[in-house]
Amino acid sequence: MADLSTEYMGLQLRNPIIAGSSGLSATVKGVQQLEENGAGAVVLKSIFEEEILLEYQDAMAEMVARGYEPEAYEYYDQQIRGDRLGAYTDLIASSKKRVAIPVIASVNCMYSHEWVSYAKDIESAGADALEMNMFFMPSDFERSAEEQEQVYYRVLAKVKQQIGIPVALKMSYHFSNLGRMIIKLSESGVQGLVLFNRFYTPDFDTKAFKVVSRNVHSTPSELGISLRWVAMMSDRVDCDLVASTGIHDGQAVVKQLLAGAKAVQVVSALYKNGIGHLQTMLTEVDQWMTEQGFYGLEQFRGKMSQSKSDNPAVYERVQFLKYAGGGKSS
Repeated sequence: MADLSTEYMGLQLRNPIIAGSSGLSATVKGVQQLEENGAGAVVLKSIFEEEILLEYQDAMAEMVARGYEPEAYEYYDQQIRGDRLGAYTDLIASSKKRVAIPVIASVNCMYSHEWVSYAKDIESAGADALEMNMFFMPSDFERSAEEQEQVYYRVLAKVKQQIGIPVALKMSYHFSNLGRMIIKLSESGVQGLVLFNRFYTPDFDTKAFKVVSRNVHSTPSELGISLRWVAMMSDRVDCDLVASTGIHDGQAVVKQLLAGAKAVQVVSALYKNGIGHLQTMLTEVDQWMTEQGFYGLEQFRGKMSQSKSDNPAVYERVQFLKYAGGGKSS
């Protein structure tokens, strides 16, 4: 068998397939099952600042209705946040006791800087690394693009000052100058960048007149966005790149490694096919490597990145060629 081991953010992984943050990694049992089925590492289900804020707002509304004094608000604020953080650090500590693979904590944050202090608790609980999941909607009309971008640097700098474990940023592709943003973030001191976030997509129920969620899981057709940018940036950044979204089989893993990724994150493929699909994907990678005569990932990693391509311009092509497939377009 081929050697599928790799290194990500200084962590030793037995293979490059990381189980991404999801409900599958929300419990110790779930983390154990992911390890048993072959995951090289696990990103725990995120602790969401938005959920804590909504819970706090509900509690505040109830206190106002009951006539509580304002002094009680801060107590309940700290209680809610403390309970959520305590449960999360327990998940980290218990998971570390049960599995041998790296356990990566995940924080999904908005603008609040309170996560800076939480990061220390996450490190103390035993997490091998921290993945910061930050994204600020372009519909935030109160902040300029420059102001939004500066928040990333400020939060990351403060987190890096607080903890010694590796920090990764899971980022969006919604930037006006994405390539430059990726480079600047890689120079911020983070050890990894995960390309890219998958977002909630709203749709309309035209009978009930409600906003509903659609396309919760990714499809293989979504691979191209991260594949392009991993290939373009893998030789231009000062940190590791991990590919995410649209990775549903071993061939997709191979493609991202050829582009230059250190590892990949999978979630939707496991929801659609079951956790056992991890073994299927690993077998497909191993078979391809054997057929090609590769015995380790470094023999082909980045082989098809933009810097090594015979036609680097193909990665930057935006539109289909006017004449495609030998047929003249009308």
